[in-house]
Amino acid sequence: MKIQVAGEELLLLAQKAVYWPRAQMLIVADIHFGKAASFRALGVPVPAGTTSANLLALDALLALHPVRQILFLGDFLHAKAAHAPSTLAAMQGWRQRHPQLQLTVVRGNHDAHAGDPPPQLDIAMVDEPYLMGPFAFCHHPDVMAAAYVLAGHVHPVYRLRAGWESLLLPCFLASPQRMVLPSFGAFTGGHPVLPQSGERVFVSSGEAVWEIPL
Repeated sequence: MKIQVAGEELLLLAQKAVYWPRAQMLIVADIHFGKAASFRALGVPVPAGTTSANLLALDALLALHPVRQILFLGDFLHAKAAHAPSTLAAMQGWRQRHPQLQLTVVRGNHDAHAGDPPPQLDIAMVDEPYLMGPFAFCHHPDVMAAAYVLAGHVHPVYRLRAGWESLLLPCFLASPQRMVLPSFGAFTGGHPVLPQSGERVFVSSGEAVWEIPL
């Protein structure tokens, strides 16, 4: 879905990311690399393969859009256990397949605990707000900035109701001052949101994005 934000055209993608065509930038929130590995390190029996799933999801978007840079809106690594050799090896293999991409991470709360990724991944690490054009790229939505804020952190989902049935879908939550992106990462969950006055909700089915009439 195409929308106009701060004088720029943005594409809200069904794959839970935003594409900024003029900058050829893919914007991703809360990918949480290594989350499953972190749980397994604590003895919690969760499925493996989430890092591979995240990388395959990125590859699918790179195949659909001309991308020069990917900007991650925080929580790139989930915890210190995300530095597990298998996780980093998978990420390094992906990076070697895409050496031309400019990668930037706006540090989030999980990144503060996990630490920066290793330098061989060639990722620029910045603090919020990271200003570019009319946008302030942040992890936390409540950061004050003299620009339109694009943020993550919340993992927003919206509950659709039909009679006695309901369904939670990831959503983009937009207001005149900011937009909160859904969590991109596999195995990250979601937080149900109630839109406030002036906010717009765009839900993703995984195949399409549409606006919920409020």
